[in-house]
Amino acid sequence: MTRPGLFHHTPSARLLAGCLALLVVLRLLSLAFYPLTDNTEARYAEIGRLMWERGDWVTPWLDRDTPFWGKPPLSFWATALGFGVFGINEFAARLPHFLGALVVGWWVWQWAAQRSSQEALTAVALLGASSLMLLASGAVMTDMFLLLGIALTMRGFWLALHGGPSDQKRESWLFFIGLAIGLLAKGPLMLVLAGLPLGLWTLWRREVAQVWNALPWVRGLALILLLVCPWYLLAELRSPGFLDYFLVGEHWHRFVTPGWAGDKYGGAHQAARGTIWLYALVALLPWSLVLPVAAWFWRQHPRTPLPPDPQASPVGYWVLWALAPALFFTMASNILWTYVLPALPALALLGARWLSGLANQRAVNRTLSACLMLMSAMLVTALFTVNQQQHDDWNTTRSLVTQYNHATRGKTAAPALVFYPLRPYSASFYSRGAAQHIRSPDALINQVSQAPTFLAVKTRAVAQLPARVRQTLTLQGAHGQYSLFLSQPDSAKP
Repeated sequence: MTRPGLFHHTPSARLLAGCLALLVVLRLLSLAFYPLTDNTEARYAEIGRLMWERGDWVTPWLDRDTPFWGKPPLSFWATALGFGVFGINEFAARLPHFLGALVVGWWVWQWAAQRSSQEALTAVALLGASSLMLLASGAVMTDMFLLLGIALTMRGFWLALHGGPSDQKRESWLFFIGLAIGLLAKGPLMLVLAGLPLGLWTLWRREVAQVWNALPWVRGLALILLLVCPWYLLAELRSPGFLDYFLVGEHWHRFVTPGWAGDKYGGAHQAARGTIWLYALVALLPWSLVLPVAAWFWRQHPRTPLPPDPQASPVGYWVLWALAPALFFTMASNILWTYVLPALPALALLGARWLSGLANQRAVNRTLSACLMLMSAMLVTALFTVNQQQHDDWNTTRSLVTQYNHATRGKTAAPALVFYPLRPYSASFYSRGAAQHIRSPDALINQVSQAPTFLAVKTRAVAQLPARVRQTLTLQGAHGQYSLFLSQPDSAKP
């Protein structure tokens, strides 16, 4: 692989590099400035917190009594290690995912820089400023580690076949390591999202023999089994039923059963078939709007001959990679917009290849710079808005738990914090597992009649509380969807 320079030393390229660096720094700084939100971020952060607290690196726990069978542990391991280094806080929970995004960006840079550093800079700018990548790079989810595995697998496969002599052996092993990362991040879905474009490419190009000879399949598969199988087997032994739920429920019913009712950890995300293509347009903002308009303005501009690829052209390969997630999830009923994430590096590489053929690179760099500045401004505005309203919880209960902590600080027998009828994951995380929940009206009546209790309930549901409970309540504060009350039984009142 050629050694990439940072970028062409033109004023417009330096401007673009500076805008990209600014966006990256702002995203890093932002990690600590907004609360973990329900359900995804707070849930996965709480799993990581319990993993670190318990020292149980095999079974992810949703709470102290409920194992989490929904995902493999790689992202939870990373979050738990973040807590071990930086303490239990938002920055520590999100930092591993941000670092994963940086690694993906570096791999994209290296690949594109085989042709030119300008193309590499353009590819990383397109990737880093896309709305989904910008969000996922600082969110506690499992998707970034799936992307990490897919990016390494797809790059490793191509360079094992078409890279330079010094690259091929290293990249052939990185191909299998990427598969192992994906299997520990998301499970067998990794094999589908990587196998679909790889299989189609191999058959289209009639390179079955070349693929077989270029990769150490027997030793590579043995490496995957060594890295992946021990956890899957231990997880089933420690928590019987895991494999059936994870392999059948999460990898079949979730995608083909509309409104799947078997989801143990939340509602299935039902959507009309084909919605993944609309999600792709949103995930690619601002580029899904800007680049078509730019193409119309630049349609009369001359194009410069592109330098030849060092080996074979990867354009068709990138197209198959980019299309694979949308094609696979087109007929799926339960999807999220984050399912588009594995396609973003390929789309960034394709966009950079097209833009690098334009003669007026200064116009390209300035357009990209303006978009990066826009995304930076939107990020700062969002952070400012959240911090201005930090006492009004938005999809989180951080300030509610903070008020409870202040009210009970220094008390040897503090009243319990109880959520009724469901406890959000953010309450578990911010209370360090102390928040309780009561599901039945009778149990709630019994709780408030026995001892003083801080009761958190959704504001719109207060009128539905049993009358005997409402009579004991004194409002302490409103926090987004929730109101916090202090309930004191008659025997405890002065």
